[in-house]
Amino acid sequence: MPPIGFMFRRPHRQEVLDGRAVAKQILDDIATKVGARVAAGKPRPKLATVIVGDNPASALYVRSKQRDARQVGIDSEDHRLPTETSTEQLVELIAVLNRDESVSGILVQQPLPNQIDLVQAVIAVDPIKDVDGFHPFNAGLVAQGLPGGVQPCTPTGIIELLERGGVRIEGANAVVVGRSNIVGKPTALLLIKRNATVTICHTKTTNLAAHTREADILVAAAGRPNLISKDMVKPGAAVVDVSANRIDGGQVGDLGPGVEEVAGWLTPNPGGVGPMTRAMLVRNTYEAEIRRRP
Repeated sequence: MPPIGFMFRRPHRQEVLDGRAVAKQILDDIATKVGARVAAGKPRPKLATVIVGDNPASALYVRSKQRDARQVGIDSEDHRLPTETSTEQLVELIAVLNRDESVSGILVQQPLPNQIDLVQAVIAVDPIKDVDGFHPFNAGLVAQGLPGGVQPCTPTGIIELLERGGVRIEGANAVVVGRSNIVGKPTALLLIKRNATVTICHTKTTNLAAHTREADILVAAAGRPNLISKDMVKPGAAVVDVSANRIDGGQVGDLGPGVEEVAGWLTPNPGGVGPMTRAMLVRNTYEAEIRRRP
């Protein structure tokens, strides 16, 4: 087997890890499966979304997720609760959706208002209907590398992008910048499962550049614009820019100017990880229905 460095392309042969294109392939595949399922007389999957408050970004994200679900033939229903909703009221709605046999998957959009106990809200969702993969039951299965758990959407989308983009994960040095339970930690676990050697860094890491310069695969998910500069990236590395930072009405990630000049593979932002996250949510909804009613 050639040395690890040979797995990665030189900068002048950079390839775009196009999330929109890959997400379309995944959604087309799910649409075919949903159509066959309905044609066989089986129930159509349904996604139930819950938003608390009037956060414009949350409303936009949920509309996009509902649109993707409808595109593949999955029904969706939207539940809007006022900003002053209590934890008890949210948990009560989740319990109703858990009991509803027509609902395949439940998405409780984050962030939630400060008065709501996020842990209680996450635990309230039936693990079988947990399409985000946030429930401790599912997170525990993923952490232990056991089958049957719902994988979180963004980390799974990152892995799909890398694999479908021709990036070899096995044996690679991977650095994940970010330690959140939603992206950083589970992304590291999924990379380890595929035999990468993984380092988790964050904004408190001493000499971050010393770690990122050694990365064959670099995942930037810290939520800090311009955190990763050009000189912090190993030439030819596969670079995944996860964060969606809002600046002057636009979206930017964690990468600074010039990273595109040295990366071998690179995700656009927007248009990279975002579409993949939504596609994974739709796939998780379909698979949740299959688990409930094969």
